[in-house]
Amino acid sequence: MAQRAFWKGYMKLSLVTCPVAMTPATSGSEKVRFHTLNEKTGNRVVSHYVDAVTGKPVDEDDEVKGYPRGEDDYVLLEDEELEAVGLESTRTIDIEKFVAADSIGWIWLDKPHYLIPDDKVGEEAFSVIRDAMAAAGMVGISRLVLYRRERAVMLEPRGKGIVVWTLRYGDEVRDAGDYFTGIDAPKPDPDLMTLVTRLIDSRTKPWDPDMVRDPVQEKLLDIIASKKKGRRRPAREKTEPAASSGNVVSIMDALKRSIKSEGRAKN
Repeated sequence: MAQRAFWKGYMKLSLVTCPVAMTPATSGSEKVRFHTLNEKTGNRVVSHYVDAVTGKPVDEDDEVKGYPRGEDDYVLLEDEELEAVGLESTRTIDIEKFVAADSIGWIWLDKPHYLIPDDKVGEEAFSVIRDAMAAAGMVGISRLVLYRRERAVMLEPRGKGIVVWTLRYGDEVRDAGDYFTGIDAPKPDPDLMTLVTRLIDSRTKPWDPDMVRDPVQEKLLDIIASKKKGRRRPAREKTEPAASSGNVVSIMDALKRSIKSEGRAKN
């Protein structure tokens, strides 16, 4: 069942505007979450801000944002000053520019959202913008206030709808060259390549969402179900550390043994 839209507004391209609705493409609502309780009373524990020096609770009206400029020295900012920084992009996705769809690296993509037209009248304008981007191999770039911050977003045509990706800020992305440049790149041994290719082929399977299931979540649900029924908590499985012989094994020998074990597993 489709979730209700968490954001409604307008998509705009020059003078063309249409009402749209947006919903996150992923969800964490099914994850097991816990409350912190007072074990003696069974009551929930609530948190309060306290003064780090005096230890006394701080009233909400006395809370203010501060940016550190030295030890125990802060620049204070009022809520009005913070609100004035944001642009007027709260409810309008104004497509400012287009870039080639394959020019934005995966590392810039943050959180995906489904964007759909919000009424029948706006479907034509929505469809024209979507199909024109797809035909040209382009994605749209805009700015939008989401999750209390203004973010750059990318509009990607996908099927009958559009996927809106929030993009990471420039200072969040690290240059891969800083990490990969020190790796030597000798030409691989052809025999080793052949063996690794065989190993890859033997383990190749069609993609299945079950490959990314959460076993910890499943075990937590089993424990909770057992406690609801008054059963004892299952004993924790013991895992032995991987044994190490301390001997240096050649890559060729290791690959040959791997392929041999793969063949036995299939028989």
